[in-house]
Amino acid sequence: MTSDDTASLIYLALLGVGIAGWFLISSRDGMGKMLQQAMIWGFIFLGVVAAYGLWNDIERTTMRNQISQIGQGQIAVPRQPDGHYYLTLSLNDTPVRFVVDTGASEMVLTRADAARAGLDPDSLNYIGVANTANGQVRTAPVSIGTVRLGDVTDTNVRASVNSGDMNGSLLGMGYLERWGRIEIANGELVLTR
Repeated sequence: MTSDDTASLIYLALLGVGIAGWFLISSRDGMGKMLQQAMIWGFIFLGVVAAYGLWNDIERTTMRNQISQIGQGQIAVPRQPDGHYYLTLSLNDTPVRFVVDTGASEMVLTRADAARAGLDPDSLNYIGVANTANGQVRTAPVSIGTVRLGDVTDTNVRASVNSGDMNGSLLGMGYLERWGRIEIANGELVLTR
């Protein structure tokens, strides 16, 4: 809870105490009935405050990881709490999760993801070299038969398999450039063909 949230909560509590005090003073005769009505209004007030305060968290949690098809050949992806955009593409009919990396020149698969997509990482020729934040690694060029994202399917997509350890596969510019337009605004990545 931030200091602004705390200040708002204190303000609302003081406001509630003030309103409750006014009710007590204004109707001393029918105390039982008035107390019952005050409790009902208090619960309504607390419910509204709780719903309002939690709505952004609820919305963010339910919308996270949701790719939205917002038009023909157009998808939108929300930014995750870690600041990255993640997409799950179907490689040869197998779902593979990627982190969008505009600093990567091409689609880079981990050995495990390559195996899941039907490639044999042990039989590949690791003839390429990639410079990464962790130093140089060997890469093997591959071609993926079908890559599907939303309603868009591409065939014979160039990629590489990384021989080193990676936390996940990277979706680089080699694939992203196939989309006619890439836009990042308001915490959302929009790809359009």
